Amino acid sequence: MKSVIIIGGGIIGLCSAYYLAKEGVEVTVIDKSDMADGCSYGNAGMIVPSHIIPMAQPGVIHQGIKWMFNAKSPFYIKPALSMDLLAWLIQFYKNSNQDHVNKSLVPLRNLSFFSKELYREFEQSANEFGYQEKGLLMLYNSEKMGEEEIKIGKVAEELGIEVDFLNQQEVSKLENGLKVDALGAVHYKSDAHLSPNHFIAFLKSGLNQMGGKLISNCSLIDFKVSEGKIMELLTNKGNFKADEFVIAAGSWSVEIAKKLGVKLHILPGKGYSFNVEKPLVKPTIPAILCEGKVAVTPLGEAVRFGGTLEITNNSDTKINIKRLQGIVEKVNQFYPDINVILPEKEKVWHGFRPCTPTGLPIIEKSKRIKNLTIATGHAMMGLSLAPASGKLVSELLMGKKTSVDITEFKSS
Repeated sequence: MKSVIIIGGGIIGLCSAYYLAKEGVEVTVIDKSDMADGCSYGNAGMIVPSHIIPMAQPGVIHQGIKWMFNAKSPFYIKPALSMDLLAWLIQFYKNSNQDHVNKSLVPLRNLSFFSKELYREFEQSANEFGYQEKGLLMLYNSEKMGEEEIKIGKVAEELGIEVDFLNQQEVSKLENGLKVDALGAVHYKSDAHLSPNHFIAFLKSGLNQMGGKLISNCSLIDFKVSEGKIMELLTNKGNFKADEFVIAAGSWSVEIAKKLGVKLHILPGKGYSFNVEKPLVKPTIPAILCEGKVAVTPLGEAVRFGGTLEITNNSDTKINIKRLQGIVEKVNQFYPDINVILPEKEKVWHGFRPCTPTGLPIIEKSKRIKNLTIATGHAMMGLSLAPASGKLVSELLMGKKTSVDITEFKSS
């Protein structure tokens, strides 16, 4: 029986393990944490085929520079004397053009639709995680932002994504009369959402039933490599051998890959989220408040609000209150009747999204190490693209033809 060790117990690692276990592979997932609070847990729970434009796009540098000087803005790059940061920024700058966007549209759409198809399969087998297809509202309250969003919506329509363009009255009607202070919205009807915590619990349970092993609080020390192959994994919980290895450790993948001489251009993008439990009024459809890049997701009786992207380092765990205030202000501006107050620091979740300078994920077999596969760099779309990424990892390892073309999802 083939054996595989997956380094990283987040949603990409767990989906990879799930699909490999279904193939009859002996799977072990190791993670340095207790696997209870990674980046996958506090995210917005959105499945977004609508997100066809990569982060590296025209105009993003100019907008980013403007945002750098606003303490409450949704984007910030923490200045640092770092060659990694410099190299990342240079590559990001080179990729922020229309050619790169045009080249990325179809691969991103295909990966997203494949992922949604797999979510539907999960949902049909056991919907224990609140999967709902209510779409996504891109709400805007300025003419300029509206023009930009409508333009993207038209591109999405051409790519077969179901889109409605709504005015203020239509938004309010769709939200059952809830006051939404927006000029209008682009409604991506192809999108869906679920509860991330419940979905991860579902994956772990399925993995256990199939005989997969989950080893938490297991820190990687080093690899034993011979003739371009990993022979053994050295950890604080002993040494492990396997036929194949997968790195799916989010923004920590960089330092793990470095031990093997593999260079990944990924920086952590810190984001925050918090829940408001049982608000008196709440939206029923997930939304992104475009001017503040704030995600809003109804999860059962609660609503989750999330946002900001701080390009930083993995040890930067400080909660930036100003950026949190920026999220709260935008929510109250768009939904004046919800009346959200600034949450206490202890109730704010933060996580690091692994951001590549292309804005595309990395899903590939390593050229340098024969028995290594890499699946990381999904930025804000880890949950959205996880089933597809996991299935592709299993196909790569089983020597099957991949369900979608992964040519664009390379590390360099």
